[in-house]
Amino acid sequence: MVIECVPNLSEGRRTEVIDRLVEAVQRVPGARLLDRSSDTAHNRSVLTMAGEPAALKAAVLALFEIAVDAIDLRSHAGEHPRLGAVDVVPFIPIEGATMNQCVQLANETGAEVARRFQVPVYLYEEAATNPGRKNLADIRRGQFEGLAAKMAQPEWAPDYGPPAPHPSAGATVIGARMPLIAYNINLATDRLDVAKKIAATVRFSSGGLPHVKAMGVALEDRGIVQVSMNLTNYLETPMFVVFDAVKREADRHGVAVLESEIVGLVPAAALVSAAEHYLQLNSFDRGQILEDKLRRT
Repeated sequence: MVIECVPNLSEGRRTEVIDRLVEAVQRVPGARLLDRSSDTAHNRSVLTMAGEPAALKAAVLALFEIAVDAIDLRSHAGEHPRLGAVDVVPFIPIEGATMNQCVQLANETGAEVARRFQVPVYLYEEAATNPGRKNLADIRRGQFEGLAAKMAQPEWAPDYGPPAPHPSAGATVIGARMPLIAYNINLATDRLDVAKKIAATVRFSSGGLPHVKAMGVALEDRGIVQVSMNLTNYLETPMFVVFDAVKREADRHGVAVLESEIVGLVPAAALVSAAEHYLQLNSFDRGQILEDKLRRT
């Protein structure tokens, strides 16, 4: 059984803290660290790991051990919305695992996080116990600064843990979902208003593309802006559709696309579909990819 886990941590600037978080995962037997990515503007790090349920649960608990001690949201600032020191922990079925098993793992991990660290836990996506909590953005709305007032409302009692935020670590969101692509498109301008308008046009919640979450952010260290996105179903809304939509809107505002980037790992099928589209490949088959053929023979 192989499950993927992609913890998002509210620290992207202090390399010594990020290294401690990475080392905590690497010390857990059976938890394979596949990728690490940090962004200073977002002040956020994303780790990608894979393994069996017990190993992943142990790795997540090891992350909390470091993060709750080292990350204080009372002094944290960054472009990316955040609710907790360990902000979100999704479990994703990859091979030999079902979504139900990932939901069970999310519940077991959430319960243990709340018990050991006194951090409130909300369940989201397929693990959500409340339809109003399925969407991560709805849970995170108000961010850490508004969390105490939000949790004072009966409808925002956590699924696990205390009824008030942890003083420095806030709350965390744990769930189960299908593979997600963190995809950003950088624009050759410093006009944040343009990035925000484009994000509003392409994101589904504003009437845009299905399975696209987007926001406009400033990358002040580079003097440019970014349309930062999560693609929650790349099969129904492929990456090339999203890129074309952002480029079309950027052209409309008289702005050029500088580049795009993928944060963390991406399913091969997402890149293959982009190649098929832009190269206009006729009757292309995955069996024609050399590395795939070698693995299967």
